[in-house]
Amino acid sequence: MIAAYGVANLLQSVAAARTDLHHGFHPMLLLRLGRHKSYLIGVACQFGGFALAFFARRDLPLFLVQSAMAAGLGVTALLGVLILKWKLPRTELALLVLLAFGIAALVLAAKPAPSRQIGTAGVVGLVVALGVLAVVGFFAVRLHGAPGSVALGALSGVAFGAAAVASRPLASADNLGQFFTDPLSYLLIAHSLVGQLLLGLAMQRGSTTAAVAAMDAAGAVPAALVGLLFLGDGVWPGKEWLVAAGFVVTLGSVIGLSFYAEPQHHHPISREAKTLVLSGSHGSARRPAGRSVVRHTPPVRR
Repeated sequence: MIAAYGVANLLQSVAAARTDLHHGFHPMLLLRLGRHKSYLIGVACQFGGFALAFFARRDLPLFLVQSAMAAGLGVTALLGVLILKWKLPRTELALLVLLAFGIAALVLAAKPAPSRQIGTAGVVGLVVALGVLAVVGFFAVRLHGAPGSVALGALSGVAFGAAAVASRPLASADNLGQFFTDPLSYLLIAHSLVGQLLLGLAMQRGSTTAAVAAMDAAGAVPAALVGLLFLGDGVWPGKEWLVAAGFVVTLGSVIGLSFYAEPQHHHPISREAKTLVLSGSHGSARRPAGRSVVRHTPPVRR
């Protein structure tokens, strides 16, 4: 799961950088991203990671599975350094090491157990959460740069966290027919699609690290609380402190990564815009209506 999500994050960020900047909360972005093979392969890796996470949630508590997804950020960073020549500062490397220690602590403290059912109240809560995400996301797309990456990434994490809450009791289904009759299946799909859209928007606005770190942090906390309070997630006796320490270290690491992340992608300038910039320096051209001039700089990760 960790490896699959790490590769997915990297490939989807590459596709987002090659897609025209989208300023609206509109599903059309997913269609545009789907034109890139890297995005489709990334989505396939994400589905693979999701399937593995789904089976893991059958017996493992949400605070462990959701936090473990954050380790995919380390795989993304490593692949970025090896393939895309990213440069990670020492502080970011230290945070990635802390992230690994935090997840290790959660692994040691988690007690496997099947999930409880959430009932009608839980289903209604997930429906309300879906509506709130749509409304807040409509306004959050107006943010740009690092704030936009963090805000949209966090909303994406909440959506994926809600999908995890729906999948935990669903993973305990006795037969395949329950997947078609249980409303949690459709809420799982809906929250996953909204989360995917928000993540694509977040990656377009700045740093992949900021977007994914915010997503991991926002996806872990609500899901972990719901799991502990309502789904019967367990901790080995005497290791409650280890869960608290591991959770704080994990979240602190991913939040810290969002502060140190710099924008990695700059959208390439079009031929028309390049001509406009060159001619505009002599004052002999006007900017076409509805077009914006984007200065091109090579993708550098600081």
